[in-house]
Amino acid sequence: MMPNIDPKTLKTMMSRMGIKSNEIPAMRVIIEGADKDIVIENPQVISIEAQGTVSFQVSGDVSEREKNVKIEISDDDVKTVQEQANVSAEKAREALEASNGDIAEAIMSLKGG
Repeated sequence: MMPNIDPKTLKTMMSRMGIKSNEIPAMRVIIEGADKDIVIENPQVISIEAQGTVSFQVSGDVSEREKNVKIEISDDDVKTVQEQANVSAEKAREALEASNGDIAEAIMSLKGG
C-alpha cells in the first residue's frame, strides 16, 4: 500500500475513484478444487468493487485438504474392456480402476500396448 497514509484517508481516496470496499465477517473460506480444497481459517475477507467488477481479498491461516475422488465404473465400461481385451470382468474392472476409468488406456494396458 501507500506509506504514511492513514486508513481513513485511503478509504476516502478510493471512494473518490469509485472503488468501494467492505469487510465481510467470515468464519472460514473454502476454495474447492478438483483434487484438493484450500481452507482459510480465521479469515479477513474484503470485497472490493471497482468499475462494475467485484473481487475479494482473503487472508488468514491457510491449509490444504486432499480429496478422495472415487471413479464410478459402469458395467457397460467393464463389458467393453472385457470384450475388446478378451479378459475376465474382474481383470477389466482392475484395469479401469488403474486407468481412472479411461477405457482406451485400460484396453491398451491389458493388450500390452
